[in-house]
Amino acid sequence: METPIVIRKKINASIEKVWKALTDKDELPLWYFAIKDFEAEAGKSFDFYEPGEEKKYLHRIEILKVVPNQKLKYSWFYPSFSEEKTIVTWNLESDVDGTLVVLTHEGLEKLKDLGDGFSSENFTQGWNEILGQSLKLYLEK
Repeated sequence: METPIVIRKKINASIEKVWKALTDKDELPLWYFAIKDFEAEAGKSFDFYEPGEEKKYLHRIEILKVVPNQKLKYSWFYPSFSEEKTIVTWNLESDVDGTLVVLTHEGLEKLKDLGDGFSSENFTQGWNEILGQSLKLYLEK
C-alpha cells in the first residue's frame, strides 16, 4: 500500500477565512478550480476541469464529510480514465497567528497504471503549488 501524500502549510489567516476559501463556490476559482455548482454538503458531487483551454482531465468529486472550520473530505476521480476513487481530506487547525492546513490525498496507487500525469510525484507537486502558492497567496494578500 502506498503512503498517502500529506502536505502541511501554515497560513496567516483565521480558520474561518481559510474555511470560506475552501468551501465558498465564489472564492474557489480565485485560488483553486472553478466548480460551478459546488456545495460543501455530504453526498453532493461535482464535475470540473483543470484551468486552461485544453480541458484534458475531467475531475469528479463527491463530498464525504464536512465539519465546519475543521474538515472537508471528498472522493476524487477521473471518470474518463478510471472509476477508481482517491480520497482528499483538508484538515484545519488553529495555530499561532493563523491556521495550519493539512491536506491528505490517499489511494493514488489505484491510478498508477494511468501514466505519469497520475503519479504520486505529480500530485505532490500540484498540491504543494495549490497550498503553498495559490491558497497561501490568496489568503495572505
